[in-house]
Formats: sequence, C-alpha cells, structure tokens
Amino acid sequence: MNRPCLYLSVAFLCLPAYATAVTKECQPVADDDVLSLFSQWNASLQSGDPTAVARLYTADALLLPTVSSLPRLSTAERVDYFKHFLADRPSGTLDSHHVSIGCNQASLAGLYTFDFAATGKQVAARYTFTYNWTGSEWLISHHHSSLLPAG
Repeated sequence: MNRPCLYLSVAFLCLPAYATAVTKECQPVADDDVLSLFSQWNASLQSGDPTAVARLYTADALLLPTVSSLPRLSTAERVDYFKHFLADRPSGTLDSHHVSIGCNQASLAGLYTFDFAATGKQVAARYTFTYNWTGSEWLISHHHSSLLPAG
C-alpha cells in the first residue's frame, strides 16, 4: 500500500471518533419549563436579593434593562442594576409570551407588566430572555427589556 492511501485510510478511520466527540446532547425542555424559568426569575426579584437574581444569569450574559441606559455585561454590573431595581419591590406578570426552543437554548419573548409595591407604579415593557443549558442548569444568557411605547 502506498503512503497516500495509508494516510487516507487512517483519516477515514478517525472521522467517526471525531464526529462523536463534537456531537452534543440536547437537553429536553418544554414550553412550560421555559415559563417556569420566568417564574423562578420573578420569585428571585421578590426575594429582594440582587445577588440571587444575578445568579440566574450566565457569567457572560448581556442584560439590557428596562430602567437603565447602560448594558450590564458582568455579574457585578447586574448586581448593581438589581440593587436599585429591587428597591421598589417589583413583581412581574407576563401579559403575552412566545417560546422558541432549540438544542440547549430557549427563548421567551413578549410583553410584561411590573407592579412596584414600594411606589404603587405600574410599568409595561417588552422583553426577551434567552436561556442556555450549562450542562447542569438553565441560565439567562441574554435579557432585553424596554418600556412599551405609548399608543
């Protein structure tokens, strides 16, 4: 057998092992599971603990918050945002939702309303949460929230 044929034979033998190594298993998730992730996040808001809320985000998550013009890119920045946001004791209600599910990723988007117990205010907003499966839990990797335009 000449050398080029030998090299090609070895390469073809290695392909199945390579394909198996890069194949990832998808974590099953249903629409109700994704809605439960929002409920978990909302419950963490009501705990009043900004660190507990921030723990629901991946380390490199992007938070584009409702009542701040600054993107929050780190855990410390998210804790800082939630420290101020939680002072008004928010509670969120989903007014509408759309769930999209992929392999180890899910998104939840729609409209929600926050009631602030400390001020009596109510704020309507649009939202998108993107969740990633970390291998052990679902965490928020992207969260965008913006005030709902009037009219």
